[in-house]
Amino acid sequence: MNPNVDKYLADGCMRCKFGGTPKCKVLNWVEELELLRQIVLDSGLTEEIKWGVPVYTHKGKNVLTVNALKESANIGFFKGVLLSDQHKILQQQGNLQSDRIVKFKTIEEIEKQKNVLKSYISEAIAIEESGRKVEFIKNPEPIPDELIQVFEAEPPFKKRSML
Repeated sequence: MNPNVDKYLADGCMRCKFGGTPKCKVLNWVEELELLRQIVLDSGLTEEIKWGVPVYTHKGKNVLTVNALKESANIGFFKGVLLSDQHKILQQQGNLQSDRIVKFKTIEEIEKQKNVLKSYISEAIAIEESGRKVEFIKNPEPIPDELIQVFEAEPPFKKRSML
């Protein structure tokens, strides 16, 4: 167990003005996050803090994260798109191509999925050990005409946006 994760659970991620206050989203989900943390630690992954949240690694490679959103406590898999998801519990996180997340609102929901989570964690570790990579699609969505016009008018802007 990493003492920095203990601090995250006590104070929040401290990335916004609500860190350490009753409005902190982390503090709304402490019991759920602690249970998810224990499930993950039982897998043998190494616990770290990256980007202000608990990240669990295998031989230095990021495998998953345990964190809070406003409406849920979550476990997120960095290469979730490669998981078989036999139980259909993974959700795409925003527009991220590879990450997949499982959201929880109660301890009971986590307890009900505990064995499923353990199998997903084992599969995620096996994917990392195999060296499998996610194939990213460059510019998966069309670029709006208005943005293309801005890029043409301001070439430095296009360079900064890395398109």
